[in-house]
Order: sequence, then structure tokens, then C-alpha cells
Amino acid sequence: MKKIKKAAKSSTPSTQPAVKSKARSAKATASRPKAKIVKKRALVKSKVSAKKPSTQAAAKPQEFVQPVAQTPGVTTITAHLDIGFGNALYLRGEGAGLSWDRGTTMNCVANNCWSLELPASDRPLLFKFLVNDLSWSAGQDYTVLPGESLAITPTF
Repeated sequence: MKKIKKAAKSSTPSTQPAVKSKARSAKATASRPKAKIVKKRALVKSKVSAKKPSTQAAAKPQEFVQPVAQTPGVTTITAHLDIGFGNALYLRGEGAGLSWDRGTTMNCVANNCWSLELPASDRPLLFKFLVNDLSWSAGQDYTVLPGESLAITPTF
């Protein structure tokens, strides 16, 4: 090695860098086998691929999801009343498919219990009971909020 340096010193300045670069490149290729270079590249690739999921995972919490407004569920109206065998109880009103012009038949659950489940609605329901869709119940109209259950004993 000393001999190479002395030879480089004695040469002209324009040829000196060329000699050094040739000596270094010869040492670099001779001392490093190609398999090690490939391994280093593979390690670099694996490190890069390992970083990608972490950046994607960090992006998910930053996304904003708007909450969906919950719609009220089924409204249940129950009437506790014995109207006699062969008669039916009807419901008229507004909201959730009810009409003041035509009654909706209630289901007879027991001898003195009538029930009706109405679909979801955006506004409160206003209603009144009728026997055989002819005789109106006494008093004012009843009101129930959407999604609630209401049990009433109407008078006729």
C-alpha cells in the first residue's frame, strides 16, 4: 500500500485522482461479493414495506365519519277495553299511515286487550279509538311520540 501512495504522489496532479479511483474500485469489487449487496437491497425493501401499513393505519383515525341519525322504532298502541264478542276496535288519526277518513283494525290480543303496531314516523301520532269504525271514543285525541308504547283504557 505504501508503494501505491508513493507512486501516486510522484505522478502529476491530473493523473492522481484517476489512480485513486481505480484502486478503490478494484478493492471494492474484490472485497464485496454480489450476494451481500442483494441482501442489503432486500432489507431496504422490507423496511420500506413495513412502513407503508403504519402510515395507512395512521390515516384511518384522521378520517371523520358522520353519525347516522337513528330513526325511531315501531310505535305500539294498546287499549284495555272489553267491547263485546263480535265487535272490533279501530284506530283513526294522523301519522304513521293513519287516516281520519278510514280506520285501521286493531288486533285482539285477549278478551279485553287490543293492540296495534305502527311503522316508524318522523312526528308524533295523533289518534282516536272507534268501535266497529263507527262509534268514536269520548274525550280529546290521544298523542304518542314515535317509537314509544302507550297503553290506554278509552271510554265510550
